[in-house]
Amino acid sequence: MSVAHPTDGVLVDRYGRVARDLRVSLTDKCNLRCTYCMPAEGLPWLAGPELLTDDEVVRLVRVAVERLGVTEVRFTGGEPLIRPGLAGIVTAVAALEPRPTISLTTNGIGLDRLAPALRAAGLDRVNVSLDTLDPARFTELTRRPRLDAVLAGLAGAAAAGLTPVKINSVLMRGVNENDAPALLRFALDHGYELRFIEQMPLDAQHGWDRAAMVTADEILSSLRREFDLRADPADRGSAPAETWLVDGGPARVGVIGSVTRPFCGDCDRTRLTADGQVRACLFATEESDLRGALRGGVDDDGLADRWRRAMWGKRAGHGIDDPTFLQPTRPMSAIGG
Repeated sequence: MSVAHPTDGVLVDRYGRVARDLRVSLTDKCNLRCTYCMPAEGLPWLAGPELLTDDEVVRLVRVAVERLGVTEVRFTGGEPLIRPGLAGIVTAVAALEPRPTISLTTNGIGLDRLAPALRAAGLDRVNVSLDTLDPARFTELTRRPRLDAVLAGLAGAAAAGLTPVKINSVLMRGVNENDAPALLRFALDHGYELRFIEQMPLDAQHGWDRAAMVTADEILSSLRREFDLRADPADRGSAPAETWLVDGGPARVGVIGSVTRPFCGDCDRTRLTADGQVRACLFATEESDLRGALRGGVDDDGLADRWRRAMWGKRAGHGIDDPTFLQPTRPMSAIGG
């Protein structure tokens, strides 16, 4: 007999994990076309009425913070900077009690212009995606010649006080697999925190090939040819990245080995898509509809109960190594990071 989900309190699952980190996708659209994410022509985007309005986003975040114990909120996409109401959403979330930590994952294009207003609205920090410092390789990877804009966005974020500024990098075999040392040197020189992320099966084309993925061990081996890396003695907690002290510290570099070094047992994340669906796991094949309930007149307590039920059913792990693993129908751009 299955045990009924909790009817009050925090977002807990059957394995005792508590979700306190909410990832909110604000749009499925993006102004880059990264090869490991989507095809060159883009994707069929969500229609306007399908997207949560600004007020609906804020209401669901408020339910998560006030009723479900969420303490961290990260806005993602697609590319969240292209959401017109972003600053207003951040302002409203920053006014919640208790106030959550608010961050943003972005490709950095336009961040130099928007960073001061976002900082004033209450944004605490940013993660910026950057996979190479070579202009030609950047254009090959993203299908857009916008490296200078991303670098300007990083500098603008730091100048606005959105610190620590973190960089997320994905390495692909035969493309940018040798760029790890240069990326780390760049991060050290500018005071940014670098995180390498193993490429995950979340591309719209469903062309992910494990053999083409640069593993955490390979990334660390590449870095150790130029840097001394020592395991970070600090407690990792529920953070997805394993970190190492670089050349004795205090600078650190992280590796998120979602595929070869899964951290599912310590996962504390819950996800809300741009069209109002709760996802208990990045790789989930099922979703729970909050948008329909919200627009159907369900009150905040009812929305919280639906969210608890969705998280109660979270699986023990993503199962990428299981022969029965099925890649989610939605790509990363529609799920949110």
